[in-house]
Amino acid sequence: MATQTITIRVSSEAARVYNTATAEQQCKLEALLSLKLTEVAQTTRPLEEVMSEMSRNAQARGLTQEILESLLNE
Repeated sequence: MATQTITIRVSSEAARVYNTATAEQQCKLEALLSLKLTEVAQTTRPLEEVMSEMSRNAQARGLTQEILESLLNE
C-alpha cells in the first residue's frame, strides 16, 4: 500500500501518546488512523452521524465531559 505523509491537529494528550509510543506502536496508531479516515470517507452516512457514534463510543469507554474539556483546554 502506498502511503503519504499528512499533518493533522490533535489534542496535546494525543500528541503526547503518539510521541512517547515505540516505533512499533506508532506504526499501529498510523494504521488505525488511516483505516478510520478511509472508513469515514467511504461511508454513506453523514459526517455528523459518524461523529456522534464516535462520541457515544468514547463516552462508553469512560470519556467524561470534564476530561474532554480538560483535553480541549490544554
